[in-house]
Amino acid sequence: MHVAHLSLHDFRSYPSVEVEIGPGVTSFVGRNGQGKTNLVEAIDYLSRLGSHRVAADAPLVRRGAEQAIVRAAVVRDDRRVVLEIEIVPGKSNRARVNRSQLPKARDLLGWVRTVVFSPEDLALVKGDPSERRAFMDDLLVQVAPRFAGTRADYERVLKQRNSLLKTSRIGRRAGGDDEHLMSTLAVWDARLAELGAEIMRRRIELVDDLTPLTGKAYEAVARGATRDDAVLNYKPSFDLPDQEAGEPADLERALLAELGRRQRDELDRGLTLVGPHRDDLVLSLGELPVKGYASHGESWSFALALRLASYDLLRAGGDDPILVLDDVFAELDTGRRAQLADLVAGAEQVLITAAVPEDIPAQLNGRRFTVAEGEVTLDG
Repeated sequence: MHVAHLSLHDFRSYPSVEVEIGPGVTSFVGRNGQGKTNLVEAIDYLSRLGSHRVAADAPLVRRGAEQAIVRAAVVRDDRRVVLEIEIVPGKSNRARVNRSQLPKARDLLGWVRTVVFSPEDLALVKGDPSERRAFMDDLLVQVAPRFAGTRADYERVLKQRNSLLKTSRIGRRAGGDDEHLMSTLAVWDARLAELGAEIMRRRIELVDDLTPLTGKAYEAVARGATRDDAVLNYKPSFDLPDQEAGEPADLERALLAELGRRQRDELDRGLTLVGPHRDDLVLSLGELPVKGYASHGESWSFALALRLASYDLLRAGGDDPILVLDDVFAELDTGRRAQLADLVAGAEQVLITAAVPEDIPAQLNGRRFTVAEGEVTLDG
């Protein structure tokens, strides 16, 4: 799988730009603020309908424009298809494949897959649990695109349930109908438990699959490490009995029971306190958590290992994902640069952004573009 051509209209800083890419290594080199990351961000957006830099779509649309268009010709198994997403902040985005509109934008998921390495990856190790939940869920969407629908349904139910809890807190103070409230809450509890259990099950399976791959990758990027050093553990928002660690029906019953147990707390606070939206992925080196104990170098190695493991997991599914190395070499010492370059050099397509050519290891020489003042120019 590789992107052969990228076309942007009113995306980020670009009124319009066309770039021929192709398989192998392609580098975009330019000073900060020139738009090089915008190019790889657009390709990544096609793979998961989200940005690795911002949470909302509005910043992706050029100032003064109403919408942005990302279009890419993708070659997969010698078949060329044209993917397109029309980003309209505040409204539903529209997606097309070979100019045919899809029923939903998320139907575009699965046509192209990416793994992005970026300076923001350090947040996977040092940041809040929300960073690690997003990592798991974004990877699950690429493994199984239908997971995006489950996640969207859960977020919708969670929003409705939180709204009911907040309303009930006010209503109870005013002497509202408690019986009606509890019957309505029971309906949302059942739906939240059903969807939440499915998300938890998929995350648990993902962590089981990812753990040995992460250990192998950590051994490759960290000097003197072994594959047993890096450990991943899924941590739900409540204690699960061992027999309820993976079966959907058991998880659903356990989640529903915990919602019942915490009901008074939730009514008092007007907030859902139980569910996958409060879970975490615990990263450890040996017996110590990475967060708060690992050195800067160890933290970077762990973050790189998670991305390399993601690549190996997706590759095992049949397609080589597109590897994006976004300004990552500037953050690494010479040894880690060389190790990472050796590990990714064999990928079908590698896209690199860098401030200066010297940041790019010799193993990753290939086609190079200079990005400056809104222009993307092929060198040589």
